[in-house]
Amino acid sequence: MEHRKEYHRTVLQTDTGELTVEGPVSPEQLRKYPFHSGLVAFRPPDEQREALIGISRLTEGRIIVARTEKEIVGYVTFLHPDPLEHWSSANMEDLLELGAIEVAAPYRQYGVARALLRVTFMDPHMENYMVFSTEYYWHWDLKGTGLSVWEYRDVMEKVMGTVGLEWVATDDPEITAHPANCLMARIGKNVPLESMEKFDRLRFHYRFLY
Repeated sequence: MEHRKEYHRTVLQTDTGELTVEGPVSPEQLRKYPFHSGLVAFRPPDEQREALIGISRLTEGRIIVARTEKEIVGYVTFLHPDPLEHWSSANMEDLLELGAIEVAAPYRQYGVARALLRVTFMDPHMENYMVFSTEYYWHWDLKGTGLSVWEYRDVMEKVMGTVGLEWVATDDPEITAHPANCLMARIGKNVPLESMEKFDRLRFHYRFLY
C-alpha cells in the first residue's frame, strides 16, 4: 500500500492572534518550533517533540500541528499500532491509530482539537484507512479541566465525532477495565470488506481465550 499524504491548513483566530493548523508536517517543520510548556500529557515538551519527529519519519506517520509564529501549541498523531499491542497483530497496512491528541490549556477554548482533526481528514487519502483511537480515562486531564470522568468522555466523543469516529464495542481488557474507557473508530470510504473483517477480529481478540 502506498501511504500518500496531502498537506492542508486552516487558520483559527484567538484573543492573542492567529493559530495555523497544518499537516501532515515534516521532521524539518517540527524542528522549527519549540513545544508549548503546557504540552506535558505524555512526556516533557522537548522529549515529546523528538517523539513526534520520529513518527513523522515513518512511511505511514502523520503529524498535524497547531502553532503560533513562535511555538507549537497542539498536535495529533497517526501511525500504525504499536508492534507490542495486539492491534498490530493483523499487520494491516490500512489501519492507523490516533495515537495522541493534545492541546495546551490556554488554547483549548478555541476549538483547536476539532481543527486538528478537521485538517487531518481534509486529505482524501485518509479515506483509504480505518482509524481507531483507544480512550483511557487515566490519560485525561481531569484536574486541569475540572471535568468528571463522564463529562470528559462526553467531550472526547463529541470532538472525535466531528470527523466520523464512533464508539465501537471491544473485549480489549485495558478498555473494559473501566466503564469510561472506550474504543472509537472511523472506516474510510475506500476500505475493503476484508480489512473491516480483520478489524472486527482484532476488536474481539480475547473472546477466544475464554
